[in-house]
Amino acid sequence: MARIVTVGHALQSIYLIDRNNFSATEIGGEAIFTKLLAGSTLDVEKISYELGGSGVNTAIEFARHGHETIFLGNVARDSAGAAIINLFNRENIDASYTNVVSKKTTGTSVILLDPKNAKKVTLKNAGASEDFSELDLSDLELIQPDWLYVSTLNGDMRTLLKLFEKAKSLGVKIMFNPGPKELAETKKLVGLLQDVDILYVNKTEAANIVPGAVLSELLAHLENYVKTVIITDGQMGGIATNHEETYRFGIYEDVPVKDTTGSGDAFGAGFLAHFAAGKSFRTSLIYASANATSNVTKIGTTRGALTGVEPLHPMLIQKL
Repeated sequence: MARIVTVGHALQSIYLIDRNNFSATEIGGEAIFTKLLAGSTLDVEKISYELGGSGVNTAIEFARHGHETIFLGNVARDSAGAAIINLFNRENIDASYTNVVSKKTTGTSVILLDPKNAKKVTLKNAGASEDFSELDLSDLELIQPDWLYVSTLNGDMRTLLKLFEKAKSLGVKIMFNPGPKELAETKKLVGLLQDVDILYVNKTEAANIVPGAVLSELLAHLENYVKTVIITDGQMGGIATNHEETYRFGIYEDVPVKDTTGSGDAFGAGFLAHFAAGKSFRTSLIYASANATSNVTKIGTTRGALTGVEPLHPMLIQKL
């Protein structure tokens, strides 16, 4: 197994679940929550308290897969921060490099979820996860990881550059799943890709970085910057290449969807968890799809995380 450092958000999530008050209305091809009236008081069917965020979600997948997992990121000195540290301890995730900050709260998201169709609205305050400028990059020298998995640093391109440069100087491989604020800095983002070993984005994100309208075109452009590229496209599956093999794949299984929160993290972390364990590129794509499928069958972002020992059935995947 590998030693993997994951960097990203750590959040508490409060799910408010109701099939009537949060019923989505289709307007112009978009689902709009229209029944929330100012000044009203609504009784909701169910509340679920969860822990997640991109850093937490990916760390749990790596640890359950058996990898030595270290989380780099921030929590606050509050009950939610303590709950996340306790979760790391239960899941055998090294939290000794986690910053516990004062004068902020641990990041929080409130998710309004319609259980009929898994439509949702997420209200988020990043809290302690908003600022990554205090990351101690010398920690990488102490940890000596095999892999660095980075999701979002809230658009802090300066810290990202320093983090990537430090990782490469130590011979650490990097998998990168940029967030919206990184994608908004296109020129700086492209400059970072020279240090990335695996780039993982969805179709919309890929089109934000390079020109193209179809998956094959986007992949062809992105592989000029990164050797291994994975692009997902929701229910349409995705496409991936490592310059030696290229695959077009569908979804793992058509299942009833309860919650899509964290499904992207489940795919990305699922891929690296399997790949870093020595599995083939093709098999790792299948496992990633299976992990994302398992994720959407549960409320919350970590309850469906697989461990790598589950038997997998065949899925649609074609070598191009």
